[in-house]
Amino acid sequence: MYMGAVIGAGFASGQEIMQFITLHGLNGLKEVVLITALFAYLGASILYLSVKLSTDNYLALINYLLGKKVGKMLDLLSMLMLFGGLSVMLSGSGAIFSEHFNISAKFGIFIVVVINCFILLGGLNGVVLVNAVLVPIKIIAILIISLLILQAENTSFVQNNAVLFTGAVTGHWLWSGVLYVSYNMILVVAVLTTLGKSITKKVALWGGVAGGASLGIIAGIMYLAGLSLYPEIINYKVPMLYMAGKVGQGFKYIMGVLIWLAILTTTVANAHGFAARMADAGSKNYKIIGIGATLLAVPLAGMDFDRLVGTIYPLFGYAGLLLMLFLIMAPLLVVRRRQ
Repeated sequence: MYMGAVIGAGFASGQEIMQFITLHGLNGLKEVVLITALFAYLGASILYLSVKLSTDNYLALINYLLGKKVGKMLDLLSMLMLFGGLSVMLSGSGAIFSEHFNISAKFGIFIVVVINCFILLGGLNGVVLVNAVLVPIKIIAILIISLLILQAENTSFVQNNAVLFTGAVTGHWLWSGVLYVSYNMILVVAVLTTLGKSITKKVALWGGVAGGASLGIIAGIMYLAGLSLYPEIINYKVPMLYMAGKVGQGFKYIMGVLIWLAILTTTVANAHGFAARMADAGSKNYKIIGIGATLLAVPLAGMDFDRLVGTIYPLFGYAGLLLMLFLIMAPLLVVRRRQ
């Protein structure tokens, strides 16, 4: 579920990696190391605390880290961010259908809304099953296409780094890496805290480290593949489809389907995190809230996908900084409260 929450429309499409990492040129290598370390550490920290506190939603964890007063503010902010992320996923589905399948974007949004609502009717079990089946398939496809691009392209990274890189969400790779991880943490916390009563501390620690490290490695390979195709790759809303097309048209169509599945899993993750905060997963209220939030997100999904990623996600990053800071300090908080 950790990797499924992060590998959504923005990640699997290549849009996040391009805007947050690739556009920093060779400095992106240092950024990849940073985000890998942060994802691994924070994933383990969130899961460990979730098991320790026996959480079934993110509120208990936020209150533990920040206190109830600040926790209430971040709780409201988290709800807004989950809703905003849901809108981005719906927009991503529309972008795939219009840019790749030459079908109306509205139809692409409609399809993902309908399927998401059916999955929510299955509660937590439905969410876990979707991730268990689809996440490995998405990862394998992304890695195959990225590695084939690296093998096929003879462009020197050093030569590409001499090109003027513009359009990154921030001017410095370090700050960009911090923002990239921090905006992801809101959804990750919302999803992983629902597992607090389902796993052991050992599984929590190893699962967090393995999942986080894997995310960083995949991001690094995608970054190198994108860098080898700079600057033409910046002209595409879905860079991964462009890369797949360079490998072969068959890969492009397959990747289009898989990116859409990535959109679906993160749509489910956002809606699940939002609904689980308001009601017990699987309950009648959980289903009503999750489906209602999905329908309310449709109007915002009419905006351009790349515009939403470039505007909303950095804002989420700034908002998630406080949460990420306290998660980094979490071991110290645990030790202090034992004394």
